[in-house]
Amino acid sequence: MPQNPPDLRPDLAPKMRLDAPRPGQPTIGMVSLGCPKALVDSERILTRLRAEGYAISPDYGGADAVIVNTCGFLDTAKAESLDAIGEALTENGRVIVTGCLGAEPEFITGAHPKVLAVTGPHQYEQVLDAVHTAVPPAPDPYIDLMPAQSVSLTPRHYSYLKISEGCNHRCKFCVIPDMRGRLVSRPAHAIVREAEKLVENGVKELLVISQDTSAYGADIRFAEERGHRAHIDDLARDLGSLGAWVRLHYVYPYPRVRNLIPLMAEGLVLPYLDIPFQHAHPDTLKRMARPSAQTETLAEIAAWRDTCPDITLRSTFIVGYPGETEEEFSYLLDWLDEAQLDRVGCFQYENVAGARSNDLPDHVPEEVKQDRWNRFMEKAQAISEAKLAKKVGTMQDVLVDDIDADGIATCRTKADAPEIDGNLFIDEGTEGLSVGDLVTVEVDEAGDYDLWGRLTSS
Repeated sequence: MPQNPPDLRPDLAPKMRLDAPRPGQPTIGMVSLGCPKALVDSERILTRLRAEGYAISPDYGGADAVIVNTCGFLDTAKAESLDAIGEALTENGRVIVTGCLGAEPEFITGAHPKVLAVTGPHQYEQVLDAVHTAVPPAPDPYIDLMPAQSVSLTPRHYSYLKISEGCNHRCKFCVIPDMRGRLVSRPAHAIVREAEKLVENGVKELLVISQDTSAYGADIRFAEERGHRAHIDDLARDLGSLGAWVRLHYVYPYPRVRNLIPLMAEGLVLPYLDIPFQHAHPDTLKRMARPSAQTETLAEIAAWRDTCPDITLRSTFIVGYPGETEEEFSYLLDWLDEAQLDRVGCFQYENVAGARSNDLPDHVPEEVKQDRWNRFMEKAQAISEAKLAKKVGTMQDVLVDDIDADGIATCRTKADAPEIDGNLFIDEGTEGLSVGDLVTVEVDEAGDYDLWGRLTSS
């Protein structure tokens, strides 16, 4: 049976899904790398291009030019972006680069001088200008110039909903604020309207994303406009009234997070909290310059579970951070034992050009990083296995993501975000199911990361 490996990249968005273009139009291809926030940027760019009469090609050969939306979070991600640009140049030859790595244009043109243009993250107008220059629009006014309808790069039944850009924190290992700037929140009424349209079009799950979801609205003083206040508590309640699953990602562990937990207990938003702890030892967190004191984190987790016993907690961690001692790492393992998080991703620390952590003393040897990653993931896997075993015999509401040629349905429970968490598989009796269905399943088997179940009669 299929099973998720323990080293799934927790920063990756789902693979893009595109329809073949209609013949006769100027055609643009898109390669979207990195996180769901970048995927939303790609959707916005393609939506604008579609409204101008461009077709969207699912492959290099059918495109008049290719946009590569890059990631620059880690050096490995930068290398992956350069490889993708090189592949697009080889396969197509006409390439426009945008995204986080676009904030370093000389880095890109130094490796690939033949790219047509380089723009930075969320610079939509500059990307469009570059496309217009490379592939002039030639719309049929009777067919192509339709009102803009959102281009979705995810399955029709779920969608990412970006509520803000940028970040005000200065974590030493991160260069995202340098690339994407300070926090800029969208008006709450605009977010709610977008969500309403998505739900009207059949979206069953809204995945709320940003760089810092907890801080939403702080930059605009939590302004109220058209009946909606720009505060994460109010926004969560507004979105929860639409009837879709609402999943909150990238929630920093501020004390005010506790205000969201009652909404989960009420069923307005999913009982799921994606919260980047990054580490547990106070000295490591201080060297990271994390924005929130976490000495009482275990007490906070206990309080969340007291209010909402069904809450699922997902987090990411960094092992091998400069100066991390064996004592600090052991402290992290003990913390993980106590915290009993449901979903865990882990990175080995990497230097990133421009990050202040590069200059810290006592960098950890690569072999020690690998050993700590192995030990961390072994413990996380054991916790996951034990938690999932307790779900055998329970009834779970699941969303159907895929049904393969053999009739095996890949689904997700409320505890599972797409691509980064586990799945629930139904391997019989799926004849009447369709992708996007919400159904009830009885769990009859559990693995390390995945569940199996059978449909109930209800």
